[in-house]
Amino acid sequence: MAKKDKIVELIIDDNDEMSGVNAISVVENPAIEELFIALNDQTMLKAIDKKRGVLVGPALIPNKKIFRVNPKTKEEFYIFFSEETVRKASEKFFMEANQSNATLEHKKNLKGMTVVESWIIEGKNDKSKDYGMNLPEGTWMVSMKVTDEIYKKAESQEIKGFSIEGFFADELEAKMYTQNQIQELKDLLKLKTYNDYPESAKNNAKKVLKWRDEHGDEVKGMTRTGWTRANQLAKGENISRSTIARMASFKRHQKNAEVSAEFKSTPWKDRGYVAWLGWGGTSGVNWAISKLKSIDNKKK
Repeated sequence: MAKKDKIVELIIDDNDEMSGVNAISVVENPAIEELFIALNDQTMLKAIDKKRGVLVGPALIPNKKIFRVNPKTKEEFYIFFSEETVRKASEKFFMEANQSNATLEHKKNLKGMTVVESWIIEGKNDKSKDYGMNLPEGTWMVSMKVTDEIYKKAESQEIKGFSIEGFFADELEAKMYTQNQIQELKDLLKLKTYNDYPESAKNNAKKVLKWRDEHGDEVKGMTRTGWTRANQLAKGENISRSTIARMASFKRHQKNAEVSAEFKSTPWKDRGYVAWLGWGGTSGVNWAISKLKSIDNKKK
């Protein structure tokens, strides 16, 4: 089993657009996967309204130790989320308009699904009790409108819980590296960097930087990490595999590839569109996906 002292807290990095929950999956056996955090192996869904097709259950429980195995080293350890992180995750999920992002078993994208209600359990008389659930305060609860097919799976217990999909910072685990390991990693990154991304990706980043110069605080949607990325791309700097992987993962924000109608005349005010361009835009993200596959295939 995992070492007792190997307990890692996962957090949301406020300086990283990628950090947070980007989708909710309905699964038969909620469990730990490499990039996905789930709750437990119990039936945690309640089918409450057949006519409307609504399921209710917890999306994330605070301070719950979750067993995990590093897929590369096979090392065993535990992770957990604090109440603050759970609340942040729930808020950012809606701020980024991810409520209609749903999957089946973390594999198949589902259409016609959306989270219609979300709340954090507070107090002894929380409405989660009405559904027969006895969960700790700070738990993130969701009600999801689902398709008839998924509702039937819930009734027959083919699916038994919600499982979040997302990226989280892992500060405690990073501290376990020795100084030698950190230096080796830096040396590796110096050797393995790339700058063959398309000119259009550079131009997308330059556009966002120009908007910032011209419109100042009106340009929102980019964190410190995002501005760093835009500067790298605009200058044609070499970037590492890990940065390329982050760019590839930005594919989840493709809904922001076109400026919203309300900002057609002032595109720099569209937060999602600004972030999309800052990370290279469509050409940059597509290049990253292709480049990542190429790098990993060569390693194999």
